[in-house]
Amino acid sequence: MGYDLKLAVQSYCFRGFKDNRKVAEMVKECGLDKIELCGVHVDFSNPSTFKEVIEIYRDAGIEIISIGVQGFANNEEKERKFFEFLKEAETKYMSVDFNIDTIPDCFKLADKLAEEYDVKLAIHNHGGKHWLGNSTALNYVFKRTSERIGLCLDTAWALDTGEDPVEMAERFKERLYLLHIKDFTFDTARRYKDVIAGEGNLDLNKLFNFLKNISFEGYGIIEYEADVENPVPAIKKCVEKVRESLSSL
Repeated sequence: MGYDLKLAVQSYCFRGFKDNRKVAEMVKECGLDKIELCGVHVDFSNPSTFKEVIEIYRDAGIEIISIGVQGFANNEEKERKFFEFLKEAETKYMSVDFNIDTIPDCFKLADKLAEEYDVKLAIHNHGGKHWLGNSTALNYVFKRTSERIGLCLDTAWALDTGEDPVEMAERFKERLYLLHIKDFTFDTARRYKDVIAGEGNLDLNKLFNFLKNISFEGYGIIEYEADVENPVPAIKKCVEKVRESLSSL
């Protein structure tokens, strides 16, 4: 019984800590062994630093499963370095954003590089103020790109747009590659607040039942952006809530 979703954590949760060794320790404290690395913890413009970062996590027994969120703006010299990191880390996923001023060329370059390096790119829907935060815009992109480009569904930012994260996942199930498992509550002015996953507006059981039914093979990346100075206790609770929900299926 249950559903064995592969769980990771987004390194932005630990943005208050720049030392990757310390971040690795905290990931283990949270009960996880996989991470998506963001630009806080890797200088993606400097390939000479890649090996050291990758070895820190490997030595700690932590798998780098993705990087992101990486911005694409049709700059091959800059963006190729993202893929070089993936190659060195033996990683096949990247969460991404596209600069609207550079479409459609940025799509074409991203598609080309994803094919060349044999990886999947997953658009991060960053809420109601983000041009790719809604299903209409995502559908526009997917109609103009190959299946190398899919979705990193951020559940909290889907809620921010007023969409049901599970309905969004179902609409794009063929292009669903990653999840950011995150939860918000909202006040009467629609201002959001990070909360433990499953304690706000996110229905974990509904989400995981859907993923189980479609045999989702990607990663569930836990993200909690509050408590910057001491994020471990809350992230541990997120992990516990997620695993409790998964085991009940």
